[in-house]
Amino acid sequence: MADTNTQVTDEAADEAAEGAADGADEAQRLRRLTAWRQAGRSLSRLPQDLTLGEQLAALTADAATVTDTGRPADIYGDGVVTELEERVAGLLGTEAAAFFPSGTMAQQVALRCWAARTGNHAVALHPLAHPEMHEGGALGAVSGLRTVHPTTAPRLPTAEEVRDFPEPFGTLMLELPLRDAGFVLPTWEELEAVVAAARDREAVVHFDGARLWECATHFGRGLPEIAALADSVYVSFYKSVGGISGAALAGSASLVEEARTWRHRYGGQLFQQFPAAVAALAGLDRELPNLPAYAAHAKLVAGALAEGFAKADAGWSRVHPEPPHTHQFQVWLPYEADVLTEASVRQAEETGVVLFRRWFTPGAGAPGVAFTEVTVGEAGLEWTAEDVHRALADFLDRVPRKG
Repeated sequence: MADTNTQVTDEAADEAAEGAADGADEAQRLRRLTAWRQAGRSLSRLPQDLTLGEQLAALTADAATVTDTGRPADIYGDGVVTELEERVAGLLGTEAAAFFPSGTMAQQVALRCWAARTGNHAVALHPLAHPEMHEGGALGAVSGLRTVHPTTAPRLPTAEEVRDFPEPFGTLMLELPLRDAGFVLPTWEELEAVVAAARDREAVVHFDGARLWECATHFGRGLPEIAALADSVYVSFYKSVGGISGAALAGSASLVEEARTWRHRYGGQLFQQFPAAVAALAGLDRELPNLPAYAAHAKLVAGALAEGFAKADAGWSRVHPEPPHTHQFQVWLPYEADVLTEASVRQAEETGVVLFRRWFTPGAGAPGVAFTEVTVGEAGLEWTAEDVHRALADFLDRVPRKG
């Protein structure tokens, strides 16, 4: 959407889920959204930083730049939706691509198609991968698939772990980057070796590429070369490129045709989807060329945060990974999540600067430890290391000191 400076993490979904809680939680959520929306400076802008009217106006402005607005609107996936599918196939170098209303649906369809083709319903993936962490067991409950884990380490599996896994699997799914481990990626050589190990086991390879767009800089390879390693690839249109919603599944023409049949069966053949398609096309135009700059600047921001924590003698802290593999990374501190979120909101309210947003308790429930996810987008490119040091000092001034 035009001039929104929008970069997206799953924090938008976290905020929406919390909105269904009781009135006190809703009041706190609205307080956070107001503080972040009104702040003058931020490392990135999220959708909730814009009002509904602002988003509608941006969508209208974008439409004329990406398609012919005088043509009929899409019906059941033609028109501008077809344009988007062709654009994605071209960007990834695949034979075809199909639009889906959500990545969860796209990946379930891809994995069940591969299970039928391979005759093996076991999917090897990381326990921190999105289907295991954020989909309520949907792979098993809806698609009848079974998941196995080649590793539990907070990184992608190695070639040895894939090759030596003690039971057969039909599909290896790799989330690139692995968000819940800190947006981490293997090296290009490691990725090639992992894919080769899966091939040696006669398994197919599927990339959960929700954020694949931002991986090219780390790998030093173009998107077609990255996608060519896999048999199928899913990409998101609201992560990294700032669209409204939606995803695409890309691969061979025969796989995509089969996926379209299952998309209809899963309820994904929507009557009209032009807002999501227009926003996706605009996001690809606007954000893809800038992602390398975001990734490069994220290294400066992460390094400045590490320096600032050390200078402040703030006790244990961690920036992970350092340097970041993409334009997103984690920051960990030894405090309760609510305490740190309150400090983040107060900083935005009192100084007009957003350094961190929400903080979270890790899945293991480690007491007294919390993390946040930092995204560097267009709004963050103007930040210098000194800006980061100053903002961090202001944030730490609002964190209660431990006795």
